[in-house]
Amino acid sequence: MMLPPADRVYLACGFTDMRKGFDGLAALVQTALSLDPYGGALFIFRGRRGDLIKALHWDGQGLCLYAKRLELPKARFVWPQAGSGTVTMTHAQVSMLTEGIDWRMPAWTARPEVAV
Repeated sequence: MMLPPADRVYLACGFTDMRKGFDGLAALVQTALSLDPYGGALFIFRGRRGDLIKALHWDGQGLCLYAKRLELPKARFVWPQAGSGTVTMTHAQVSMLTEGIDWRMPAWTARPEVAV
């Protein structure tokens, strides 16, 4: 999933009704998160089942809505345990999240075997 560059990235904690579109998610950003959906930040939401995320972004001309669904059996996006509020993420963490990788504690693929 190729997301746009944004200065700030927020994960909306808890679960979101994935039937919401542009206006519903923008209203959720304003009311539940007390943030500005038109400020250029990227807002990411997850559904209850955990296999679908949506991202909302203002690109300066209009709202953009991105969606990704994991198709593998039992594949889920790793989400914070908090029931409400937001979590701020780095771009590297967002990249891992959208690939279905546990962004909270990624495993090293090539650990040193001996100290030099």
